Amino acid sequence: MFSMKTCGSVLLLLWAALVVVAGESTDQPTINTCTQQTCQPNFDTVLREMSTVMAEQRVELRYTKTQMEAMEKKAETMEARLRASEKAVEEQRALIQELQEKQEEQAAAVRAVGGSVNITGSQVEELRREREQRRVSFSASLVASGSVTTGPFNTDTTLVYRHIYTNIGNAYNPNTGIFTAPVRGIYHFYFALHGHGHASIPNAISLRRNGELIVYAWCQQAGYSVNPSNGVSLLLEVGDVVYLQLRHGARVFDNTNRHTTFSGHLLFTV
Repeated sequence: MFSMKTCGSVLLLLWAALVVVAGESTDQPTINTCTQQTCQPNFDTVLREMSTVMAEQRVELRYTKTQMEAMEKKAETMEARLRASEKAVEEQRALIQELQEKQEEQAAAVRAVGGSVNITGSQVEELRREREQRRVSFSASLVASGSVTTGPFNTDTTLVYRHIYTNIGNAYNPNTGIFTAPVRGIYHFYFALHGHGHASIPNAISLRRNGELIVYAWCQQAGYSVNPSNGVSLLLEVGDVVYLQLRHGARVFDNTNRHTTFSGHLLFTV
């Protein structure tokens, strides 16, 4: 297949030949070996050849463009795989660092009593489980679909937040609305609600730990919409439960715009 350089060489040779022919015609007017009838077909032949070369060049360019697009897609796929591999490597490095620190602590303790230390496979697995237990985070909104006004009821009622955004560690139960602490630590909770104003019906939700009232989000006004919220950080022991209750005589609203939410996260273990 001809390249652009080859096409340029052909044009240059054609121009040189025409110059030579023109020079010979001037120096020797009595010798004329090329008439208009004989030169014209040759020139047409050259034009046809040039058209053929240009067509081939266009085909080659289209083929090259297709190859480049395919290479770009392949490069994007490889880049995504590389990012995933880098993330996995970072997690492995963090685990290795944690294992090394654990080993150093045990080695120091054993050296203090004049012995030796060796981390077993069961200890590594235990450390891995502990690391997984420290990953605790959830976030949910009240209704899974539709528009729902909940309440008022005659008694305080535990709310079940059914639309789950995240539930890492599965400490939040979407069937009961109750969060159970898997490890001892400091947890932060936040909740927000939406409601419609009413002269005698408030919009009020309380956060409770093991049945104990901790904080309220409360608003009551005659009209318009209300959006109270609240949050708190708590020290929880293993097995402590945290949940939200709709106050008796109050109501709350939610729909697919996700106005009414409940979130909790383990900040650190203690």
